[in-house]
Amino acid sequence: MTSLHQSSAAGGDIASRGGVGDGTSRSLRIGGRERLILAVLLTAGFTLAVDFSILNVALPTIGADVGFSLSGLQWIATAFSLCAAGFTLFFGRIADLFGRRRLFLAGVAVLGIASLIGGLAGTPWVLIVARVAQGLATAAVTPAALSLLTTSFPEGPVRDKVLGLNGALMAAGFTTGAVLGGVLTDLLSWRWAFFINVVVAVAVLALAPVVLAESRPGDRPKVDVPGAVTVSLALLAVVYGLTQAGERSWGSPHAYGALIAGAGLLVAFWAIEKRVPQPLVPMRVLRRRTVGWGNVAGLAAFATETSVVFLLTLYLQKVLGYSPLAAGLSFAVLGVGTVVGGILGPRVIGAVGGKNALVGGLLVQAAATIPLIFLGDRPGWIAVLLAATFAGGIANLVAIVGFMVTATSGLPDDEQGLATGLATMSQQVGITMGIPIMSAVATARIHALGGPTAHTVLSGISTALILNTAVCVVAAVLLAVFLRPSGRLRATA
Repeated sequence: MTSLHQSSAAGGDIASRGGVGDGTSRSLRIGGRERLILAVLLTAGFTLAVDFSILNVALPTIGADVGFSLSGLQWIATAFSLCAAGFTLFFGRIADLFGRRRLFLAGVAVLGIASLIGGLAGTPWVLIVARVAQGLATAAVTPAALSLLTTSFPEGPVRDKVLGLNGALMAAGFTTGAVLGGVLTDLLSWRWAFFINVVVAVAVLALAPVVLAESRPGDRPKVDVPGAVTVSLALLAVVYGLTQAGERSWGSPHAYGALIAGAGLLVAFWAIEKRVPQPLVPMRVLRRRTVGWGNVAGLAAFATETSVVFLLTLYLQKVLGYSPLAAGLSFAVLGVGTVVGGILGPRVIGAVGGKNALVGGLLVQAAATIPLIFLGDRPGWIAVLLAATFAGGIANLVAIVGFMVTATSGLPDDEQGLATGLATMSQQVGITMGIPIMSAVATARIHALGGPTAHTVLSGISTALILNTAVCVVAAVLLAVFLRPSGRLRATA
């Protein structure tokens, strides 16, 4: 495959200012045009991150207004997450082949239309169709936006800074969604959780064609249709199995049957990719330790921190008696921590290297989670929660920035869509899998103690947080042993 022709003036301007691409310059200055690029891409990414959680608090209200049964409410979230995680790798590769800006604009347009339909929905099936379309738009826009970032800003300190901002806003978006969903539902209507996307989509579509440069391949190789179908079905099965495990139990045929099917399809995908002439995911890319282990780190980072938010939401409401809105507002401190971590991440990478930033971030995140294991039922424990989530948010974002830099570095421009598609897939699967796994652990402990009471819920949460901490530590140890970065990803201090 020939390299994509990059016509981005932003990349050229940065490179001409002193060799940022090879890491010889320490300037982190970003010019006016680049700021517009960032504004467009980061706004879109933040909005998509908000969509993962903005409806969670509003689900009972939506069910009553639109006519969902209690068991059907889960599909408002599941329909979105299935499509967002299931098709992201496919769309990431499509962005490489047919143009990143083109896919980005098309995805934003679909997001706006789907959000308008969702906000006006009066029946369950219309709302579910809108959520499916939102999920597909997310699967298209997220890797396209991330690859536009990595190709507009050459590899080096400037790209690290940009990825830090992107990671901070993506993580903060998940937390903001929980808060914003409660505020909009209480003050206006849950429908505004959809309508906000329409406003953002119109603004992005007005600016993006002016500030974003297209990248096109010199030729258009055939799309690996068997590989695309197989991996999409595999991811759909895995995500569905994980969500069913959280909703039902790990012993449910819906859960383990889907997970077994997903594993089988992933094996089939691997076999297909080794045989087709132009694979969707070239095996040489997966054999890069920075890509493979970088994505393991991303999976762990997103799975652990988003599940901490879920577990602490249960703690605040079921143990301390907070309202949904008050519980959501309590995570504002975590949101501040993620922003701080996103800003510090590039500096940490510059000082100690990408690998050490990843390992250190996960270990500090584990250390910050340990005090949460010992939370009690007295109101004063909220101070411990706020301090620990702030520290954990900083550490988690340092790890996430390290993951993004590691998983997308050292690859040519024509594989950036693939790399960012893999990174986005890790992010979205991590968000999806963390909550049902930790929920299943907490639920099993609660049932073992005789049923849900404030005491048993607290015990279940503590048990799940022990596992959460262990995942961070194990991931850090594996990365310390097996990740072998090269070049500037090594420590420079």
